[in-house]
Amino acid sequence: MRLAWIAAPAVGLAACVGALAWSAPEERSRGDIYRQLELFADVLARVEQDYVTEIDDEEAINAAINGMLTSLDPHSSFMNANDYRDMQVQTRGEYGGLGIEVTSEEGVVRVVSPIDGTPAARAGIQAGDFLTALDGESIVGVNLNDAVRRMRGEVGTPITVTVAREGVDPFDVTLTREIINVRAVVARIEGGDIGVIRISTFNERTGSMLQDAIRQVRRDTGGRLRGVVLDLRNNPGGLLDQAIEVSSAFLDGGEVVSTRGRRAEQVQRYNARRGDDMAGVPIVVLINGASASAAEIVAGALQDRNRALVIGTTSFGKGSVQTVIPLQGGRDGALRLTTARYYTPAGRSIQGAGIEPDMEIAARRVTEEQIRRAAFSEANLPNALDNETGAQRRGAHMPDDQPPENWDAEEDYQMHRALEILRQGLVAERLRQRAG
Repeated sequence: MRLAWIAAPAVGLAACVGALAWSAPEERSRGDIYRQLELFADVLARVEQDYVTEIDDEEAINAAINGMLTSLDPHSSFMNANDYRDMQVQTRGEYGGLGIEVTSEEGVVRVVSPIDGTPAARAGIQAGDFLTALDGESIVGVNLNDAVRRMRGEVGTPITVTVAREGVDPFDVTLTREIINVRAVVARIEGGDIGVIRISTFNERTGSMLQDAIRQVRRDTGGRLRGVVLDLRNNPGGLLDQAIEVSSAFLDGGEVVSTRGRRAEQVQRYNARRGDDMAGVPIVVLINGASASAAEIVAGALQDRNRALVIGTTSFGKGSVQTVIPLQGGRDGALRLTTARYYTPAGRSIQGAGIEPDMEIAARRVTEEQIRRAAFSEANLPNALDNETGAQRRGAHMPDDQPPENWDAEEDYQMHRALEILRQGLVAERLRQRAG
């Protein structure tokens, strides 16, 4: 229930930890570090002695650690032992709660994306919403992990969430907690010959579930599969290895993504396995402003490798890798630390800038004022990393393609256009134009 992250493979943990430990003496003297630690100890002792009420030492130290990490970037954080266990459960794809991916923006909990089929999604909670109170008690300024913990609880119990949304008065939504058993991949057939594969998150089961979905669309079209829509909208991301596995299903070898750490030699390249599971079937990838992290890796790889036409709106722009480093074997929790940036096969860093679609298609008709107010991306988060290549997110603008004025708001215009593009055989033509 927190902002999705790209986790570096376990084989990289020792290297990352060693590099961090070795770098400190080179950049500043140990004496300076010890003096700063003594200053912290003095402050803690003074607070323990003179603060108006007794404090919880462990809670205060955890808050101090988190304060240091969140001052670095929005995705580095400390997890105590309970939070670490919760994170491990979440990446397996089954946990209790409301089904909301959230982040913290200037002390306020903001929704990155509701997860398909969960209480939050059914209640109409949207990407970009602010959550300001739980059961009438304000969570403004509350640590994100604490807010997430309060949203979880016994299955079947209700919780009232106060939602602040641009352009409307704050309102309450009452949700019932459920076991969130995330079905990461679902598939269906449209018109008898086009497969639609929806990936809502990248957990430990995404790759294997994608293979099931591919077999399903092949079977249900009776060998007449004309094209595939890969729907990554509102997908907040997840595990790096799963992004590589998903990309591999549509590529015949070659690079998927590379990561680059603090030093020039800290470069890792990840390649697709040989063999395109879709055997060259035309693909349209759907993205929007809530497609983040692992979803952007997949969209960027298929776009750069000229394997798919990407349509929709510019993605979120999370281009950093977080390594989860257990502390004392996890007994003292874990450190989630930003250790690298990732790059598409063409060498693009999408940090803050996002993946721009080949064809910009809006989900609904919007005014210029709505476009301006709705802007929400990685670049807006406090202490977000800069894009070191200088790439900039396109400014607020009217989308190139919007639904007609009489379009039924209940109908999915972006999906309608994706299916239309495939039926008209435009993918190959557009890919030739892009390559040419």
